[in-house]
Amino acid sequence: MIKLATCGGIGFWLASIVVLIIPQLQGWPGPGNSAGADKQLTGQIGAGTTAPDGYQTVFYKNGNLNIEAYLYKPQGKGPFPVVIYNHGSRRGSERKEVPFAYVGNMLAQNGYAVLVSERRGYGKSDGETWSQEVAGDTGAKFVSRLKAEATDVAAGIEYLRTVQFADLHRMAIMGWSLGGIISIFTASDHNEFRALIDQAGGALSWRRNSALQSELPRAARQVKAPSLCMDAENDATTDAVTVVGQAIRHGGTYEKTIIYPAFTPSSNPGDVAPGHLIFTAQGMQIWQDDVLSFLKAHIGEDSATRPR
Repeated sequence: MIKLATCGGIGFWLASIVVLIIPQLQGWPGPGNSAGADKQLTGQIGAGTTAPDGYQTVFYKNGNLNIEAYLYKPQGKGPFPVVIYNHGSRRGSERKEVPFAYVGNMLAQNGYAVLVSERRGYGKSDGETWSQEVAGDTGAKFVSRLKAEATDVAAGIEYLRTVQFADLHRMAIMGWSLGGIISIFTASDHNEFRALIDQAGGALSWRRNSALQSELPRAARQVKAPSLCMDAENDATTDAVTVVGQAIRHGGTYEKTIIYPAFTPSSNPGDVAPGHLIFTAQGMQIWQDDVLSFLKAHIGEDSATRPR
């Protein structure tokens, strides 16, 4: 059974919150193939695994910082709509290069160019790691670092202007966990985006971080891109995505929230809230159709008939 509630106002899109009530879902295996696509999470939140040859490693500048990124190109000449994907944290593995092949390949195979940035302190990007700068802070330093990382993502837009096959008139931003927060901060300051996807942004930090509870909804009210907020009911909390969704709608922008049933991962090496791992390769078969449908409507082949 599906429970659906809608609300809206004159001149605005109808907003909707979707809660799926079905039996508990068990862990899905990653979409493996003979080329070695992602199959499991390796160690920490935000970490992927073996990367197939579906991307090239690039570097671009944000001020004095060199930022590493992975660029996925669909087959053909393009130009292609673009998705900027933002990873979450990976404590203890911050300097490991992680191209998030399960996301990049899934999107590229459906006709989207994808940029996955290793923000400051990750992979081979310049800057202090998250652990060095933030440590255990849950206040102003936490939020300040995320806003700084959002400028790394914004600098990626300028890099994409040099990529001939990227169509920046059809551009979305998407992120999981801390990457969801950064996607919201970036979209709040940049109106180039035509779609935003927030996957459990802030769910692990929300209850103990009053600064985030204040700053994230404030930024969400400034988002002008149609938005999809997603989580599983057994994440640490679903309040982060539902509050953000409400804030986006209060700002007059279309937003849809999906809360999936409880998710049981087959592997949870970091011992985090099980529902948070629905957005790893283990759970991709559950949410990928919702993501693809949303992108198709707003930056894909159906977007030409959909008003902004």
